[in-house]
Amino acid sequence: MDEVALFESLAPARQALLDAIGEVVVGQRDVVDMMLTALFSDGHCLFVGVPGLAKTLLVHTVAEAVGVDFGRVQFTPDLMPSDITGTEVLDQDPASGRRSTRFVRGPVFTNLLLADEINRTPPKTQAALLQAMQERSVTAAGTTWRLEPPFLVFATQNPIEQEGTYPLPEAQQDRFMLSVPVGYPTIEEEEEIVRRTTVGELGSARRVLTLDQLLAYQRLLRRLPANPDVVSYCVRLAAATRPGSGVDATRWLRWGAGPRASQYLAIGARTWAALRGREVPDRADVRAIAPAVLRHRVLLNFEAEAAGHTADDIVAQIVDEVG
Repeated sequence: MDEVALFESLAPARQALLDAIGEVVVGQRDVVDMMLTALFSDGHCLFVGVPGLAKTLLVHTVAEAVGVDFGRVQFTPDLMPSDITGTEVLDQDPASGRRSTRFVRGPVFTNLLLADEINRTPPKTQAALLQAMQERSVTAAGTTWRLEPPFLVFATQNPIEQEGTYPLPEAQQDRFMLSVPVGYPTIEEEEEIVRRTTVGELGSARRVLTLDQLLAYQRLLRRLPANPDVVSYCVRLAAATRPGSGVDATRWLRWGAGPRASQYLAIGARTWAALRGREVPDRADVRAIAPAVLRHRVLLNFEAEAAGHTADDIVAQIVDEVG
């Protein structure tokens, strides 16, 4: 398929995925749209919400619809780094008695890894994902193992205020392209959820894409021409979150987003537009994904917390001020 035909198939592919996912997961349309933006952008995604909002089901359903290998790690306080990356085991040949070691791959060796309740485990184990998320590789026993593309981490997180959780280190949060809040369903949606889940067996999603198609879409999106005005806007928007930038809202921040935010704003806006059939993104596309890119990259100061401000409030003010 040539690039023009491939691009023209992007919007129909998004709609097909929305339909397939909607057959299993009720509502959460905004969350699904952000998830697909991360998926096609080849970026990791963090989903934040209280238990019982179908975060795990949603990620599993997307993996089924896209046709990628799926792995899941349930994060717990006693989880060890080797439980994620893998470990060496000792083998003995029964005939010769010779002993040797071999590496047993952990669940990180997959295409889409669900890190379920990632903030339920201490930072040491959370950090085991850092190399895999950034470099798409794992180093164990002196050997570096490449992770086959695509490799994406879709993590779920319960709000930090709950007992028994650990805040994610800022360095790890920055590895996530998007942070997406998952809210409660509407009354109508919840009624539909009850009807679907209390009668018969839960269904699985139809496969509407293949692994090769996903990789082709990801490569295409990286090759699309950059709009200079949009690139400049992304950089200025990320820079505006930093204290000392001259933007009034930063008086509520201890620090702001780094250059990775500018990169994710640019590729995210490009993907957001392309999934809707537009080759060239504009500033509206940047603003559509800006909260998801920036909310976990700004740190509020004490005055902001005392005044009851949230990261979303401050990001919205910055986006309005930058224009």
